[in-house]
Amino acid sequence: MDRAAEAEFSGFMHSRWLQLVRLGFALTGDSGLAEDLAQTALARAYASWPKIRRTGDPDAYVRRVLVNANRSRFRKHRVAEQLTGTVPEPVPQEVTRDSDDRVTLMAALLSLPPRQRSVVVLRFWLDMTETQVAEALGCSVGNVKSQASRALATLRARMDLTEEMS
Repeated sequence: MDRAAEAEFSGFMHSRWLQLVRLGFALTGDSGLAEDLAQTALARAYASWPKIRRTGDPDAYVRRVLVNANRSRFRKHRVAEQLTGTVPEPVPQEVTRDSDDRVTLMAALLSLPPRQRSVVVLRFWLDMTETQVAEALGCSVGNVKSQASRALATLRARMDLTEEMS
């Protein structure tokens, strides 16, 4: 890759890092995994940067790589659970209402199946169209609509969400 392309990619990477980490966190609920997913997406984008920049929408490519990397993480190996004899005590923290709302929202998102969570995050958090979400996930628009409908019904059914968020 020539210097101009490297400089262009460097600018792209620095301007998108936080957005990609946030997307990864919304999909996984874990900041470490979110950073790993963002790093994976950007590494793959770097490897194909000359081709990607010609397509005109590198953001869509990187988002799709990130979502696919998150999905393949479950296929490659199961997350091992470590059982202990005692439940660890939570660290007491002073929490504000905004923080409570954020925790409740993240818990609700993480309770959704991975596919529904991906649709909700891409469609409503990143404000992508149904067609863009379908392209990012490699499925039909109808599938996006049905996954979104099921996810929203599940989220609405959670009483703690409707009470706290109103």
